[in-house]
Amino acid sequence: MKTKRPFSPRLLALFLSVLLLLSPTALSAASAPEELAFARGSFALSVAAKTDLTSMRLIPGGMPFGIRMQTEGVMVVGLTEVTSNGKSCRPAYEAGVRQKDILVAVGGKTVADAEEATALIAASGGKPVTLSILRGSEKKELTVTPKKSDKDGQFRCGLWLRDSASGIGTVTFVDPDNGLFGGLGHGVCDSDTGALVPLSRGSVLSVKLSGAVRGECGKPGELRGSFTGTRLGSVVTNSECGVFGVLTEAPQSAYAPMPVAAASEVKEGCATVLCTLDESGIKEYAVEISNIDHSARPTKSFTVRVTDPALLQKTGGIVQGMSGSPIIQNGKIVGAVTHVLVDDPTTGYGIFIENMLTRMQMRAAA
Repeated sequence: MKTKRPFSPRLLALFLSVLLLLSPTALSAASAPEELAFARGSFALSVAAKTDLTSMRLIPGGMPFGIRMQTEGVMVVGLTEVTSNGKSCRPAYEAGVRQKDILVAVGGKTVADAEEATALIAASGGKPVTLSILRGSEKKELTVTPKKSDKDGQFRCGLWLRDSASGIGTVTFVDPDNGLFGGLGHGVCDSDTGALVPLSRGSVLSVKLSGAVRGECGKPGELRGSFTGTRLGSVVTNSECGVFGVLTEAPQSAYAPMPVAAASEVKEGCATVLCTLDESGIKEYAVEISNIDHSARPTKSFTVRVTDPALLQKTGGIVQGMSGSPIIQNGKIVGAVTHVLVDDPTTGYGIFIENMLTRMQMRAAA
């Protein structure tokens, strides 16, 4: 069966365009190095203080949030041909560059975004230039000779680059003691390569939802909305088991802090999920947990099937944007929604909350 992460990719272009409407002051404030350093320091110290993760009492989420991430380096999402003097060539590919590589410097100069990387390559004038890349944990220095494009006269080497990602998801939990939060239940991955986006800095933004598109067999639904421009905090880490960071103010929730369940405590049977579909706020809906698998991928720990008539009527089941919606069973947070089955929108996968908290602790200690 095909599965899809409910992190709405169709909203990416919309959100990017909305972000362009924000004032330069708002964007620069969101990426200030000193603020980022403070957030990372606060995150590491706060997580380190939580020695027994399963004894934590957390506010269950269910509220939507917007995320804007700037990559660490520039991701190579494609390798294209350059037509020069009537001949097609692939300078970057021939030099050894591959899709999913992270370009960190051109000619010894660190690059902050795709525009800067492109400008440095163009400025080479066709002379060989060194590309510093990361491939996993391995660093490589590759020499490429840009070619003058017949199309626009610019020197190019056939790289398709991406330096940011944005979208909408759902908060899974918030620590009332320090503002730590986790969301999505899976990582933010590049839409073209499927690789985890390497995070340089990220912002949590408020979202105004306008409604939901119902899911159908073969066509996942989605939450619809837009960024409001209000910054709520920082994303500090992007991991396979979710995004984590620090909120500057506690979100509005009618739910008091509750205990979290160890993976061994999760049982097959009835549970509920918290999510927001429109301006009416967080609602609780009935679901059923089955097929618990402790040896599966961490983001597919068990199957979640929507049984609540109200949710089925509104959305057809699980839709994109619900990723991270907390799952409650026996008065404890047991996990979060992560994926929806494309062929059956009533059903998807969930992650153990223990997996999320363990990964948060690991990334804070790194």
